[in-house]
Amino acid sequence: MRRLAARGAAGDAGEVAAPAADSTHCAQGRSPSPPRLIDVCAIWDTGVLPPTADWKGASSGVAGARLNEAETLSSIQEAQLERLEVATPCGPGSRERGPVLRMARQQLPPWVHAAILLCLLSLGRAIEIPMDPSIQNELSQPPTITKQSVKDHIVDPRDNILIECEAKGNPAPSFHWTRNSRFFNIAKDPRVSMKRRSGTLVIDFRSGGRPEEYEGEYQCFARNKFGTALSNRIRLQVSKSPLWPKENLDPVVVQEGAPLTLQCNPPPGLPSPVIFWMSSTMDPITQDKRVSQGHNGDLYFSNVMLQDMQTDYSCNARFHFTHTIQQKNAFTLKVLTNHPHNDSSLRNHPDMYSARGVAERTPSFMYPQGTASSQMVLRGMDLLLECIASGVPTPDIAWYKKGGDLPSDKAKFENFNKALRITNVSEEDSGEYFCLASNKMGSIRHTISVRVKAAPYWLDEPKNLILAPGEDGRLVCRASGNPKPTIQWMVNGEPLQSAPPNPNREVAGDTIIFRDTQISSRAVYQCNTSNEHGYLLANAFVSVLDVPPRMLSPRNQLIRVILYNRTRLDCPFFGSPIPTLRWFKNGQGSNLDGGNYHVYENGSLEIKMIRKEDQGIYTCVATNILGKAENQVRLEVKDPTRIFRMPEDQVAKRGTTVQLECRVKHDPSLKLTVSWLKDDEPLYIGNRMKKEDDSLTIFGVAERDQGSYTCVASTELDQDLAKAYLTVLADQATPTNRLAALPKGRPDRPRDLELTDLAERSVRLTWIPGDDNNSPITDYVVQFEEDQFQPGVWHDHSKFPGSVNSAVLQLSPYVNYQFRVIAINEVGSSHPSLPSERYRTSGAPPESNPADVKGEGTRKNNMEITWTPMNATSAFGPNLRYIVKWRRRETRESWNNVTVWGSRYVVGQTPVYVPYEIRVQAENDFGKGPEPDTVIGYSGEDYPRAAPTDVKIRVLNSTAISLQWNRVYSDTVQGLLREYRAYYWRESSLLKSLWVSQKRQQASFPGDRLRGVVPRLFPYSNYKLEMVVVNGRGDGPRSETKEFTTPEGVPSAPRRFRVRQPNLETINLEWDHPEHPNGILTGYTLRYVAFNGTKVGKQIVENFSPNQTKFTVQRADPVSRYRFTLSARTQVGSGEAVTEESPAPPNEAYTNNQADIATQGWFIGLMCAIALLVLILLIVCFIKRSRGGKYPVREKKDVPLGPEDPKEEDGSFDYSDEDNKPLQGSQTSLDGTIKQQESDDSLVDYGEGGEGQFNEDGSFIGQYTVKKDKEETEGNESSEATSPVNAIYSLA
Repeated sequence: MRRLAARGAAGDAGEVAAPAADSTHCAQGRSPSPPRLIDVCAIWDTGVLPPTADWKGASSGVAGARLNEAETLSSIQEAQLERLEVATPCGPGSRERGPVLRMARQQLPPWVHAAILLCLLSLGRAIEIPMDPSIQNELSQPPTITKQSVKDHIVDPRDNILIECEAKGNPAPSFHWTRNSRFFNIAKDPRVSMKRRSGTLVIDFRSGGRPEEYEGEYQCFARNKFGTALSNRIRLQVSKSPLWPKENLDPVVVQEGAPLTLQCNPPPGLPSPVIFWMSSTMDPITQDKRVSQGHNGDLYFSNVMLQDMQTDYSCNARFHFTHTIQQKNAFTLKVLTNHPHNDSSLRNHPDMYSARGVAERTPSFMYPQGTASSQMVLRGMDLLLECIASGVPTPDIAWYKKGGDLPSDKAKFENFNKALRITNVSEEDSGEYFCLASNKMGSIRHTISVRVKAAPYWLDEPKNLILAPGEDGRLVCRASGNPKPTIQWMVNGEPLQSAPPNPNREVAGDTIIFRDTQISSRAVYQCNTSNEHGYLLANAFVSVLDVPPRMLSPRNQLIRVILYNRTRLDCPFFGSPIPTLRWFKNGQGSNLDGGNYHVYENGSLEIKMIRKEDQGIYTCVATNILGKAENQVRLEVKDPTRIFRMPEDQVAKRGTTVQLECRVKHDPSLKLTVSWLKDDEPLYIGNRMKKEDDSLTIFGVAERDQGSYTCVASTELDQDLAKAYLTVLADQATPTNRLAALPKGRPDRPRDLELTDLAERSVRLTWIPGDDNNSPITDYVVQFEEDQFQPGVWHDHSKFPGSVNSAVLQLSPYVNYQFRVIAINEVGSSHPSLPSERYRTSGAPPESNPADVKGEGTRKNNMEITWTPMNATSAFGPNLRYIVKWRRRETRESWNNVTVWGSRYVVGQTPVYVPYEIRVQAENDFGKGPEPDTVIGYSGEDYPRAAPTDVKIRVLNSTAISLQWNRVYSDTVQGLLREYRAYYWRESSLLKSLWVSQKRQQASFPGDRLRGVVPRLFPYSNYKLEMVVVNGRGDGPRSETKEFTTPEGVPSAPRRFRVRQPNLETINLEWDHPEHPNGILTGYTLRYVAFNGTKVGKQIVENFSPNQTKFTVQRADPVSRYRFTLSARTQVGSGEAVTEESPAPPNEAYTNNQADIATQGWFIGLMCAIALLVLILLIVCFIKRSRGGKYPVREKKDVPLGPEDPKEEDGSFDYSDEDNKPLQGSQTSLDGTIKQQESDDSLVDYGEGGEGQFNEDGSFIGQYTVKKDKEETEGNESSEATSPVNAIYSLA
């Protein structure tokens, strides 16, 4: 019996933040700062900086947690420290201490520079607006670009041009465009229009015009009264597919074995065409390592063979947009050869070239030329290196990288190893690569120097900043690239330098700092970072809100939790400035925080251990300067579910009955469900099993019933598990001796364990077996226990046959072993033997590393590295510890490492959802383990930043719709895309008087899907729907709300259908309207039928108006009952029906017995059986009377009896044939018996034994002969088949 630790809990543990230091000066004029280890602002407010030695001692707190972040912000550090001499560091009252700072600045250690910088960077917290549409629609918001065309926008000249630009904001933004940096007046061009409620441009060419006239660089501006947002600069180009220049190509004359290049030189198209080679008859050119197409489109022959003349060669170009293929004039080859006959048998010759008289040559490169070249590639693109060589025989190509290996996870070979492609290039892929071309004549190599450059890519993209009046904040725009990109700030589309001055705004390199923001500070800022390879443009608005507190969760929620568990009471709220939140219990005045309670910044109250006295009503109150709001949560504490009598391991013989107990104690207010698992799968309860509330009984146990059985006792809040193992024994053979018939039992325990042959890594264990109790011992199990990691816990070491009592055990280093032995027979296991003496092995370095290494984020800015700790037999030495190493996968930076004694380590201050390389190596006092494998882990996820767009809804039927949407960009997911999720709710019914629940429901579409179906909708209703992206952190922003209407459907069943019988003449029916009409009711249909036992009358159908809810049925007779079926109708059809029967009259039992007994099956069967028995008895009596035997005949026949007649004494006489001759037509067999000839109409079959015969006049003489005693006892047997008459005789 084993109990499993699998009890559920009501609520999960939260993260416990460190307590915040209190600083009254820093708190003035801005919102509360998040908790920190040291409040640097408090250091500033003292006016006296601590000595350098003290700072070094304190640096472990701040430097360990924040220094990495500060070092990455070095671009603004110097600028901020310069301003510290004249600016207030953290609040009022600090300006006067500028000279003190100036004097002490030279003595500051580096960690204080970082801490001061972090104080500046933490100026205020940005307010996050909830996703609730009612809140978002009420709040004013600057414009945000939500959709735009790609930067390089290539269009088909045959279609209208569409340049996308969509934005959101409150109020809704207006749009205008620039073309080539000048205002684009749409009203002056009749071909150009803008979509309604959108900035998307449509250029229509149905009435004429040339698309090339509209090529250029476009940019969209979305504006409302709070600011202006910009799209990317969209370069519009029209696709081009020029014709191939006409040319006459002379035949190409080449010597057999020589190299050849057929140039394609396709016309320049936009985009570039796809090149492929075919013959003029459109047959593809077969390519191999001798003949292949290069990346530039040319066709290369490493050496020309005579069979190459059998076809011509034409270069073809396929253009993407026009879907046209243009064919170049074909090349024809004339091959000069020393062996003019093209003998196909030579193609498979082991030395084909020598056989054809072609001279062998060392390799030489056809592309690229020379021995060295260089190539530049952009970060994130694919690197394609190509080497094509000539030679006889055809050379083989191999690729290498100087100073390292090729990246196996990104590198792949193409074009018969002539091309090397490295996908998603990063800076570490730069270096020198070389290709080696070789054949049996020699080898040659070409070196390619690869330089990796980078267009700008984001390190910190600016995020929207929402503040309350008077708060501080910052916008950060950090990007990297090669060469290093420049950063330009703009506000509302204008350069920041030319914008009106703002005293509350300060620019420090890649950061804009806002202090004491006001309503007038609202604007949209643009960060443009660029280098020679490209640019990035990001919009981020600064919005200042003034909102009183409001609660976001439903009011008066009921939370039920299990005793002694941990739980959270959520109280989501919103307000600007950010409100302060307090919790109260049962209306008491003291704030709940500390001790058993902990309040998180998001408003959740955590109760660390629930007790009975924690039950009650909890009130959360949110307050800011504009007002307050409150909400209540009622907490109920329930007793846990416990299995107090658990199933036990059992051994049963096949065919017996087994009962597994499972008695449970639970909270009576919760519904208990007891289920069973077999081998961890749901158990099917068949007809051989009986499941009761407290047990499971198995009748007739079979071999397939063997396995583990788990009792699962669960309520809606928790569960408890208990497991037992059932062993089924097969049937045993019948005992052949007295010993086998004795009762069998489990063996006695082994004894007298002894350790000998003590070695460094092995030992011999010997024991004396116990009594087998009439069942031979089949196996011995050796177990061990060690006293360092798990003292007192026994583990299986090895298993040996029952015929041995001594074995050599292989041991692990540095384990203090103690052994015991268990004997096993067919009945079961013995008790363990007494332990042996202990034996400690010597230590050694670990030979393995921990398994199951993982890296997962528990918060958006960390990564938790976990692993399965090694046990005592794999530690191999004292002080087992783990060396944990990690580094960013993309950057290939130097490894970070730390030594850990437990089984987890948390890496802090990580970017959102980036891959890390992780290694965990075991180490003890004897040395390190082997080099560990590298595992890929990911830092924490953040909420997705984008919502699905272009959500389209199609109504399938009255209860289902199909959805289709555009996928979001992968960089906006900020984690692993788990699913797309649709939130939908029933806004109203099209029946105006019908109340509907507006509870939100959801439909999930796992994976990266673009369509799905939402089922189980209510017909004839108005719905609203929103889509979100879901990752491991949670939901992203919601999409635009879509509305749809479901058509009319069939109604649900009428409610409360009642059948009453006031007397024996009438039946009254009443019902209520359906709970879900699902449309406009057109009436009701009633079907009823009378029945009496198995007799059923004719069905009658009644149709009623939609307002009628009563009906009276006149009974045809007082005995019959009625079955009524009622359904409601709409225009679509009849809905679900409800069936009821009329009550039975008091005398129905008597009436049914009187009326139906003659029609009952059992009665008919009984009567048939009685008739059959009577018939059989009559036949038997007839046979008894007519069967031959001894009959007195003296009175009927005056023939005197002869003295030799043996029957004289009893006065009986045998009827027999006078001369005992066989019948005519019979023949005597060799053994003297009479053998009947075949006759179709012979009556011999009807006699006894075939001795009847006909006399001369044809009459039948029945020969009633007296047989021998044995024959008379056994009946008259015949060698012939038994006839029906014979069967009846045998019964007689």
